[in-house]
Amino acid sequence: MKSNYFLQLIIFCALLLYGSSAAAEPLSEAEARAFGETTGRELLHTFSESDLAVKYRKLDELFLNHIDLDHISRFVVGKYWRQMTPEQQQKYQELFTRYALNVYKGFPLDFDNNLDFDISGTEADGEYVLVRTNIAYRAMDGRDSTFLVEFRVHKKDGKILLTDIKVAESSLILSYRNRFYQMIKEADEEMEWFLEDFELLTESSEKYYARPEEE
Repeated sequence: MKSNYFLQLIIFCALLLYGSSAAAEPLSEAEARAFGETTGRELLHTFSESDLAVKYRKLDELFLNHIDLDHISRFVVGKYWRQMTPEQQQKYQELFTRYALNVYKGFPLDFDNNLDFDISGTEADGEYVLVRTNIAYRAMDGRDSTFLVEFRVHKKDGKILLTDIKVAESSLILSYRNRFYQMIKEADEEMEWFLEDFELLTESSEKYYARPEEE
């Protein structure tokens, strides 16, 4: 498996382990570590599901339960959020949710128990906790690869949530913002044109990854 392809999968795994939000409550390092261990094992168990339809359903549930798509969708369009009408904002967020639920379906999700992780350390940072995680993968040729992923987490409404992910010093959230800014610029910063392009992209993704019974 190519390294850059696997790193995209690591980012998806990270998103399922934690969510994202703006407001926060006190969070201890012990809570952050315990949550990462519990939810991480749940994710690995889901990967071992042999029925692809059941696997996708469970992953979708994890995705929706642990990710604040409202916050993320606003952040990645940044200043352009205020340029949308309320109707455009609603349409955009609905498209973003559909788009996000199809991104991971392009990744290989059968690891034959060759994927594992361990939390190597935590560090309090004000109202946040930095969670450092080593994610290990053993390829078909027997070679082992380990990636250090850092999560910046906090708590909101009693749930532990993510504010950012870093892989090799690269921020996931900023990476997505760069991607969406480029899409908007290609639409000449006309939000209606951007939404039309985004809808086509989302529909294309849904059609490509649809299972036969969904078509």
